[in-house]
Amino acid sequence: MNAGFAVVDVETTGLFPGSHRIAEIAVVHVEPDGTVSNRWETLVNPQRDLGPQHIHGIRAADILHAPVFGDIAHDVMELLAGRVLVAHNVHFDYRFVSHEMGRAGLELPFEVHDCMCTMKLARQYLPGAGRSLKDCCDSFGLDLRNAHSAGDDAEAAAHVLSNYIRMDGENPEWCSALDRAYFASWPAVNPKRLPQAFRRSGSEPKAHFLEQLVNRLPDVAGPDEHSAYLATLDRAPLDRQISASEADGLVNLADSLGINRSIAEQLHVTYMIAMLAAAWDDGVITDEEAADIRIVGDLLDISQESVTQGLAAPVVGQDEQTGAAVQSLKLAAGDKVVLTGEMSRDRDEIEADLRAVGFVPHPAITKAVKLLVAADPDSLSGKAKKARGYGIPIVGEGYLPKLLGK
Repeated sequence: MNAGFAVVDVETTGLFPGSHRIAEIAVVHVEPDGTVSNRWETLVNPQRDLGPQHIHGIRAADILHAPVFGDIAHDVMELLAGRVLVAHNVHFDYRFVSHEMGRAGLELPFEVHDCMCTMKLARQYLPGAGRSLKDCCDSFGLDLRNAHSAGDDAEAAAHVLSNYIRMDGENPEWCSALDRAYFASWPAVNPKRLPQAFRRSGSEPKAHFLEQLVNRLPDVAGPDEHSAYLATLDRAPLDRQISASEADGLVNLADSLGINRSIAEQLHVTYMIAMLAAAWDDGVITDEEAADIRIVGDLLDISQESVTQGLAAPVVGQDEQTGAAVQSLKLAAGDKVVLTGEMSRDRDEIEADLRAVGFVPHPAITKAVKLLVAADPDSLSGKAKKARGYGIPIVGEGYLPKLLGK
């Protein structure tokens, strides 16, 4: 049993354990120093229909010979043993893993509050970033390929966690979490180590309009439970329907998170305002896009009159939602500067020069960053897109001598 972090991602047949099952699971190890190490993943036969296949992309033919969760439960527990369970919106993944473990006669030796959440940690390390994993990846310039693939999502979240650790390696909370996990009462297991089952190769599906909006939605101020509820809402409209059992599941989730009806209604309104703001980002909402937003309004029980008003013109305060107020290029000592792309000089040398004149090289784009220096100022990298969204000036490498006073 080794100390460290176990980053987990599950793809499921729906939103709520009990009614729905895991169809794919991945565990990626991150060592205490932030090194991303072992990656393990497998498809799982959920013993029921696969739910929204157009979202997760798993086909019935893929899971015909996949193990059921009971056959891999001991393997998964062995991969988790001694490690802090981490996920992006950990409330979601923890609930499914815990439920499936219970069906297999095993029990996780901790509650969800003992886990770590890369979405929650973004508030501390990526202030201004949205809830989505893609938005956090963009802040660090990380590629998120094959979204809704458990292995790739878990590995992306693992690299986000790795960057958090490297940004703040002296934070005692890392050690406290590692100690709690290592000394927890882990159950004895007998792994079967069956062959893993993988998806058939195929092209990555293009993100639907609603998913593109969800990826850009900002986080909200307030308790972590509100973010966890909204993150579940992010998943709910992607298949553009919520069954009666899913609606009941949302009510039960809100209740378990201590969210009463009044607060839920406020969160639904906040959610719709943010979605309308994101939809207006490119200056136009097509009829097809408007129809999808109306469907989401129905799912959230928002009046069609209110939705119509939001579709008629950009939402007031949109710039405040996106942070797109262009900052001045006037810099001062202590300002954060981010580098992106392959520079003609070694990155470490440039960062040393920046420190020498009082600037702070920073690994991620947040609203606190004052300048992005890009190998190509017209870059379409995740960092560049985030910088443009926040109104952060972008300059080419040729600006460095002026910045450094040379």
